Amino acid sequence: MTGPVDPEREAGPADHGPTWSAGFARASEADLEAWLAFALGVCDAADRIALQHFRRDPVVTAKPDRTFVTEADQAIELMIRERIGLAFPGHGIVGEEYGEEAPVGQVRWYIDPIDGTHNFMRGIPLFGTLLALEVDGELQVGVISAPAFGERWYARRGGGAWAEDLVRGSGVRRAAVSRVERLDDAQVLYGSGRDVADTGRAPGFDALLRAAWRERGFGDFWGYALVAEGAAEVMVEAGLKPWDIAAPLLVIEEAGGRVTDFDGVRSVYAETFLATNGILHEEVLRRLRQPA
Repeated sequence: MTGPVDPEREAGPADHGPTWSAGFARASEADLEAWLAFALGVCDAADRIALQHFRRDPVVTAKPDRTFVTEADQAIELMIRERIGLAFPGHGIVGEEYGEEAPVGQVRWYIDPIDGTHNFMRGIPLFGTLLALEVDGELQVGVISAPAFGERWYARRGGGAWAEDLVRGSGVRRAAVSRVERLDDAQVLYGSGRDVADTGRAPGFDALLRAAWRERGFGDFWGYALVAEGAAEVMVEAGLKPWDIAAPLLVIEEAGGRVTDFDGVRSVYAETFLATNGILHEEVLRRLRQPA
């Protein structure tokens, strides 16, 4: 197994919903709750580090792939790695900034210390820490924490998906995908339209946007969170890494939605991603692949 899902298994129309998602649990409820509580506590600390640096001229370094990393990215990932090592010394880690530790382990964590680093650099509050845990190749826990928004989304297998207001005191609310059944009633979101086009695997992307009720370019974790909460029906993106999609995938599946690549294959190791409310998934896949 090379990731949280079987890359050879193509999902079908019925492959979504909370009951279906719960079937991927690979641990006891007690372990799942403990891991989720740990992840939420770690994200509390990550939020504090991120906000200490946000809009305060963070030190920025260019990486070999021409993307950027800030001192906040590095500090958050190092903190998370240290806490995982102390709490769960047998767990593996896959992180954006510092690579893999014990990558063949039965249990491992995916860390994106700041999803939306370029936003963070420019003082745009659309950024967050993404943390997910897999067991035996299946994602079990996922947290998306957006401190500048004061919002957080999280899930564990069989426990549903939840959204929390960290600032305004409105508490925790259940996250559930919408029941919209028609594309002309749907809100379609996407990250970079150029990245989607450059894959060469979505010739119908522009036509999809024209067919939707409304389309907006809400990139990074935000689009997935909106789908999970039923505020949008579709999120289309390309060029992600496993740590970018692991937590959002679990949250959306526990919210009742579906996430695959543009070929309908469920894997965090894909190069393309389509997240939907599940109902519209097959239609959107067909339209994306339809020649212009």
